[in-house]
Amino acid sequence: MPEPQSLYNLKENIVHHATRQPHILIVEDDDEIRLLLEQYLSQKGYVTSAATDMEGIELIFARDPVDLILLDLMLPKEDGRTLCRYIKEKTNLPLLIISALSEVSDRITGLNLGADDYIAKPFDPSELEARIRAVFRRNQNTGLPQEYRFGTWRFLPRKSILYSQKGVRITLTGAETKLLQEFCLNPEILMSRAMLVEALKGDADELEPRAIDLIISRLRRKLSEEGGQLELIRTVRGEGYIFQPQTQRSEG
Repeated sequence: MPEPQSLYNLKENIVHHATRQPHILIVEDDDEIRLLLEQYLSQKGYVTSAATDMEGIELIFARDPVDLILLDLMLPKEDGRTLCRYIKEKTNLPLLIISALSEVSDRITGLNLGADDYIAKPFDPSELEARIRAVFRRNQNTGLPQEYRFGTWRFLPRKSILYSQKGVRITLTGAETKLLQEFCLNPEILMSRAMLVEALKGDADELEPRAIDLIISRLRRKLSEEGGQLELIRTVRGEGYIFQPQTQRSEG
């Protein structure tokens, strides 16, 4: 799939203006569900747009800045999983999957694709809105340090990016960024799953501990060089995780 210029620009130059309402892009082919979501979220103070395929997504990207995407996996023209993977590779946008696929394996697949959260249909609109607010909280980078350095890596939390010593650039999801930020703030300290859940969302009841394991698994895959796994995040069986680099913080 070719890389559209609109997505490239979005990846590099997302600007969030505090004075404007958050813009949510709804990617949903069911007209009734899409209309209900637009009406409900508009009442909650969000600006909404809708699309049913990649072409529609690109048109909206080119027209307006987007702050979050709601993505249905069961789309008639596009494979939702491929679309999810592509969006997360080309942008830093938070993405929340909404899907009729409700098995645990489906949720795990969605999180492994890079989604920030997953909610199964049918759902209560108030729960969806609560999850949207939680995703925005996790992706709020205001006040983060400019840079951390550990091992051979440079971590830029404000941009959700990792750079290796060889110049390899790795884009992180909002949840991965927040979790790695928490580890950098607490090196050599045992962090339980409950502590990491609370750090991610501010409410330990909003995210299952199992999701932490999935996010850490994704981080470990990204924190690798030439196929060799870096032992930066150590598992303490039955207790949690310890981040063990020589971490340096750079202000700016």
